[in-house]
Amino acid sequence: MTASNRHYGSGDDAAHLRGLLADAPEWDLPPARHLHHRSMLLREIDQEQMAAPTPETPALQRQWLRPALLLPATAIALTGALVLALPGTEQEPGAKAEATEAQQAAAKDVVLTLDRIAAASMQIDVKPVRDDQFVYIRSLVRSNEGTFDGPVRLGAPHRREIWVSQDSAPVTRTGTIRESGKGVPMSGQRIPIENASQQGVPAGIDRPTYQWLAKLPTDTDALRRLLYAQTRPLENESKDQAVFRKIGGLLNETVMPPANAAALYKTVATIPGVSVTPDATDAAGRHGIGITREETGTAARDEWIFDRNSFTLLGSRSYLTHTAGTKPSTLYNSTAIMETGVVDRDDREPADKQKTA
Repeated sequence: MTASNRHYGSGDDAAHLRGLLADAPEWDLPPARHLHHRSMLLREIDQEQMAAPTPETPALQRQWLRPALLLPATAIALTGALVLALPGTEQEPGAKAEATEAQQAAAKDVVLTLDRIAAASMQIDVKPVRDDQFVYIRSLVRSNEGTFDGPVRLGAPHRREIWVSQDSAPVTRTGTIRESGKGVPMSGQRIPIENASQQGVPAGIDRPTYQWLAKLPTDTDALRRLLYAQTRPLENESKDQAVFRKIGGLLNETVMPPANAAALYKTVATIPGVSVTPDATDAAGRHGIGITREETGTAARDEWIFDRNSFTLLGSRSYLTHTAGTKPSTLYNSTAIMETGVVDRDDREPADKQKTA
């Protein structure tokens, strides 16, 4: 058989033709790059296989592959777990390890910071407060002066004084408030309790007084059980967030024994999702450390601010996180505690005041 009569395509002929060609040049890729390209190729193949519609579900599969194009922005946050499970979004093992290490470091930072705050609260000299007395707080406040359904417009800091009744018996008014500044009243106004019956509201978790706070357990586990049992979440609010918010209310504009304050701070460290803000500023412009917690169920986030050195409570900030018409983390309220004290009447300032750093 002559060469002109061969049928090209047989095994021998293919080998003969390969022998006539020069060797293909080799690409000098390091092993790591080979593995990278191999991983990318396999991932693309997997995506193509996932994208190929089956007779049973001709369109569903393609819809789930691109959720960001189909869901509104508010729904994307709620389906984060689903998106993470889709092809092409899975983290590499190294990235997962780094994320886990970062989470562990953040959790340790929360515990360490709150332990320091608890230890500092134990050093404060607190005299017992009688039922017939008032806790006095003077602070600077910046609040939203915008319309109810309009954009947030934070006003200038103004002075706020409050006298909180410490009466353990049922009352219909919690005390007296006096604010001075543009758009706020100059004279003192008594603070009625919302939805209070004629018999009034006794001291308790929704109206904390010195005597009630002093009776709370100082054991962290026992205090945590009590707070989780007695705290009522708001609409769309988790129990963890509700307890975090409630502890903030117990610490705000109150006076309590040092052991009870320390126990509350240690309880905060047991709530999942709490984080530390390295730099936070109160309404007076003082910089400190922030303690905060955020979740998707509510549209607001509160942050407590503590002095970097003394770890005393300086004030707080409140943000709108994902409300229509506002940018993420829009500040709508800020406070700075300037003085605290105890008085016998709700029209007097204390002679022995405790100034906040």
